[in-house]
Amino acid sequence: MSDGVNPTGEQFPFVILVVEDNDYMGDVLVKALKRIGFPRTVPVKSVKDAVETLRNSSKPGSRGGEVCDIVIADLVTPPVNANHLLRWVRNDKASPNRFLPFIVLSGAADRANVVETRDLGSNLFMAKPFSIEKLFKAVQRIIDAPRQFVMTQSYFGPDRRIAAKDAAVPPTERRRPDEKHATVVFTDSRVEKASQGTKDSEVWLFKLPNRLKQTLGSSAMRTEFHIPDHIIDSAQGELKREGAGFLDWAKSYLDTISKEVEAAKGGAGGQDAAFAKVNFIAHELRGQGGTFGFPLVTAFAKSLYQATTPPCRTDDAGAEIVKAHVDTLRAVIREKIGGDGGEIGKQLYMGLRQAIAKYGAAG
Repeated sequence: MSDGVNPTGEQFPFVILVVEDNDYMGDVLVKALKRIGFPRTVPVKSVKDAVETLRNSSKPGSRGGEVCDIVIADLVTPPVNANHLLRWVRNDKASPNRFLPFIVLSGAADRANVVETRDLGSNLFMAKPFSIEKLFKAVQRIIDAPRQFVMTQSYFGPDRRIAAKDAAVPPTERRRPDEKHATVVFTDSRVEKASQGTKDSEVWLFKLPNRLKQTLGSSAMRTEFHIPDHIIDSAQGELKREGAGFLDWAKSYLDTISKEVEAAKGGAGGQDAAFAKVNFIAHELRGQGGTFGFPLVTAFAKSLYQATTPPCRTDDAGAEIVKAHVDTLRAVIREKIGGDGGEIGKQLYMGLRQAIAKYGAAG
């Protein structure tokens, strides 16, 4: 298993801050970035560590540490989530770069989460499970198509107006299509320049130079950022080969779920805390299975996540529903069932549905 730089030897100069609380997935993401040519990754495990890293980074032209170019942050990073980091980057005076490109990564790609991160100023929301191509496309979009920034009394971040063909929100939510209402500011990094222009303006549009492409050189300005297909394919192959490590990781998580629920059975107390922990683990699992070629793990873990999301049953019947999910997931892992599992996958799905119906009606 290779964890080095991509086989062409081409290395891109960008520093990418990776915020992921799970050691295993953080390592996988860092390796994936290195394999496609981004060796300058800085992994941290929490929002607190990320803020500290950004605080200590040098500003352009200064001496010392490296300036961060892109942030990729998992949404769920206890004790607080990545939205706290995003809010700090965009709005805090201590932020070294309020225009910093910010990608949110999460298995919880629900509309509410996508809209919340968008309204806090994220550049992109990338859903788990992820593939190497999806990861590359996200970084490519950040490099090739940076958006102007918008400042209003209630928002600061990338322009949320999007082309109709790319709309992820209803057209009624799209912002005004022209710039006549706004003060346009051409700047490189300083948000304070918003004080320029008309005093009665309620909207400022920041036109930013494409600093990332400038870093790549003048020839890059005229071409699309590109990584050869065989590099993407090779990195994806390495990612799939890491599936064995994922299965071991998933087994340990299922063992934890079993212990938590067994301890909470019989009404001895602690049910809410136990089910909350199961819900968190289910969230982790649903975002990872498909990444390593086990989409059934993602599907069944998503079902477990939904079954343990409040308000949910936290009695013995609820514990049996959790147990049915664990048994189903153990079967997938034990037999290393990839893809949709064919006939075995259908049987596992039907068995799980029957258990949910049985214990869901109990009581």
